[in-house]
Amino acid sequence: MFNYENAFSRNIGWVTESEQQVLRSKRVATAGAGGVGSEHIVTLARLGIGKFNISDFDEYEVHNFNRQAGAFMSTIDRPKVEVMEEIAKDINPEAEIKSFPEGINESNVDEFLQDVDVYVDSLDYFALQARKLVYKKCLEKNIPVVVAAPIGMGTALLCFTEDSMNYEEYFRFEDCKTENEQLVKFLIGLSPSLIQRSYLVDPSTSDFIAKKAPSLPMGVKLCGGAAASYVLKILLGRGELVKAPYGIHFDAYKNKMVKTWRPWGNRNPIQRLMFSIAKKVVLKK
Repeated sequence: MFNYENAFSRNIGWVTESEQQVLRSKRVATAGAGGVGSEHIVTLARLGIGKFNISDFDEYEVHNFNRQAGAFMSTIDRPKVEVMEEIAKDINPEAEIKSFPEGINESNVDEFLQDVDVYVDSLDYFALQARKLVYKKCLEKNIPVVVAAPIGMGTALLCFTEDSMNYEEYFRFEDCKTENEQLVKFLIGLSPSLIQRSYLVDPSTSDFIAKKAPSLPMGVKLCGGAAASYVLKILLGRGELVKAPYGIHFDAYKNKMVKTWRPWGNRNPIQRLMFSIAKKVVLKK
């Protein structure tokens, strides 16, 4: 027989019993239920978060097996939101989950963010338009945003709140001529330190034109832990938050943890130089 207090009793010590009940009462939204999205849902469910809004229009395929928590032979061709809702409720049968199997768009973004306490960005790296839409609405609704990107064998984390630099101010997409240039800016904004660059053994596998990039399960797992830690700090109101224009990049392969600082975001002179170089390398121009 399921009992919430018993199921999450091993959290107690790192959180108090009253804090665990706070987590139980909170709602977290994750747009995207694939690589990082599925990991966020599982990690947050095990933390004891009681309410979720989840979205994804995709179904599981064999090429998802290396990194996605819901990808199994038994789930091929099944909707990701359906599978992840089942997994979350298998962890916590009392969880309240609102699913958006059509993905996020102008017509449902307000409903998706209704009563949400924290938004965890889990969208596909290349889904820039949907990402801009959700971030804009989060800014309007004063919803904190946590994004943890799986980069190689590490994670790069950014946090946006009412008293931080916002998403558009940080990434500065308005200076770009094409969507691919925006994707380059997104990359260097997520990972200003680029500490992963030395061990990508086959750069040809990163193809912005074809919208494909390599990924590893280690990076995804690290994202789940890092993002959930920030969600906990935001919801419980304790612990230091590193907020934009500051960021954190931890890489287990390089044995490095870097705290980045880019005042003016991608308009910082260092970022401008990185953008110029990265365009030539990534976009071959």
